[in-house]
Amino acid sequence: MILLSACLGGDNCKYNGGNNYRPEWNNNLKKLEYLPVCPEIMGGLPVPRPPCEIKGGSGIDVLAGYARVIGAYGGDFTDYFLRGAYKTLLLAKNAGINTAVFKSRSPSCGSCKIYDGTFSSRLIGGDGVTAALLKLHNIKVVDEEYLMDTGCPSE
Repeated sequence: MILLSACLGGDNCKYNGGNNYRPEWNNNLKKLEYLPVCPEIMGGLPVPRPPCEIKGGSGIDVLAGYARVIGAYGGDFTDYFLRGAYKTLLLAKNAGINTAVFKSRSPSCGSCKIYDGTFSSRLIGGDGVTAALLKLHNIKVVDEEYLMDTGCPSE
């Protein structure tokens, strides 16, 4: 079993109330046994919610207290993102999950590249808050392009 960003599976949990499901993933999703998660909702944020980005670093910096998760219209959402990350980690550990397929560029789920915190669509190297926490606990995190490239991650 793997963790899957709930928005990739078709759940309308994105910040704008939509999802990130792509019909071309359907065959590969059918092959997977997955547990859908949305760390932002698990952290207590509603749908819809303001778009957020990490300001001052990446997810690992948020975990260390050096960066914050900021909303596009103001406000500090860091505590919600941290709460959701730790709840996701607990869920993964309790279910014996060691792989996650997550939404790219997300301030929660992004793996390897995230938006830079300026809301200008610029990308920087780094992980989202939940992805960083899972990686610290030896859970493999790949982005959704994996569903197109190879179909099923090794568990």
